[in-house]
Amino acid sequence: MNTVGVGILLFDDVEVLDFAGPYEVFSRTRLTPGIESRRSDASAPYRVFTVAAGSDPVIATGGLRVLPDFDLASAPPIEVLVVPGGFGTRALLQDPGLLDWIRHVATTAQRVTSVCTGALVLARVGLLMGRRATTHWGALAVLAELDRTIRVEAEMRVVEDGVVTSAGVSAGIDMAFAVVEAMHGPAVADETARYMDYIRHDWRA
Repeated sequence: MNTVGVGILLFDDVEVLDFAGPYEVFSRTRLTPGIESRRSDASAPYRVFTVAAGSDPVIATGGLRVLPDFDLASAPPIEVLVVPGGFGTRALLQDPGLLDWIRHVATTAQRVTSVCTGALVLARVGLLMGRRATTHWGALAVLAELDRTIRVEAEMRVVEDGVVTSAGVSAGIDMAFAVVEAMHGPAVADETARYMDYIRHDWRA
């Protein structure tokens, strides 16, 4: 079956659950329900991989070392882009090469998403201009300062307005489920959540 490429950006001081949560959701989604379907990729709608500026290991928060699958130049086509957050996003705001790469990927991606302070990076490249968006509660003011045209949704866990943004850390799991539901329906999203023993939040509330 044709699969959708989910590219998850990695960088030093990325928050672990910001990237690992969406990775788990997308990589465990199956169109055929049941535990046995997870033993193969036969009904997997997504092909999930990580991308970083280089090929060296990324040091995430807490000291976790992660070896990216691809560097920016070698990454395969990305239909769903995930920009996670973490303290490392502040350095990304000053990285022209990486910001240009995000702009380029966004021109062809079906969906651009962020977790936590990843929204700050999307704001920097202009992808949130005139849109509703959210981020970690500790960075809401920074998001508003980066682009005064953004309507910051302080109380929302996930915001979908052309670009999908989510609140802090664990909210990335709900963001990923929102994307799965939009692309494959609520039954697939709910069944995947059940497989993960995860209680989905009503992000539209």
